[in-house]
Amino acid sequence: QVQLVESGGGLVQAGGSLRLSCAASGSIFSINVMGWYRQAPGKQREMVAHIQSGGSTNYLDSVKGRFTISRDNAKNTVYLQMNSLKPEDTAVYYCYALLLERSKSYFKDYWGQGTQVTVSS
Repeated sequence: QVQLVESGGGLVQAGGSLRLSCAASGSIFSINVMGWYRQAPGKQREMVAHIQSGGSTNYLDSVKGRFTISRDNAKNTVYLQMNSLKPEDTAVYYCYALLLERSKSYFKDYWGQGTQVTVSS
């Protein structure tokens, strides 16, 4: 069974920084994409950042230049460094992974439980 466990959310003032971490554990054979999504109250979930196993990244336009995604393949862990935070970044942030379990023959989406990020003005 695979689990994605996030940490690092919290309350921060506008202009501040937070670093989110997400570790994938369980019977994992390979991880293709890891990333972060967020969902604010009353809004749809949106992709914040993705990183491929080879290191290529893509970002939501509104976070480019402020957020940086990285991953440690040896630890099956993805990070999101968030700088210059704005009140509009307030949301529940969800970790995402597209991975292959050892017992399966296809890649599947997995999600973390979510961590709250609140940015005060």
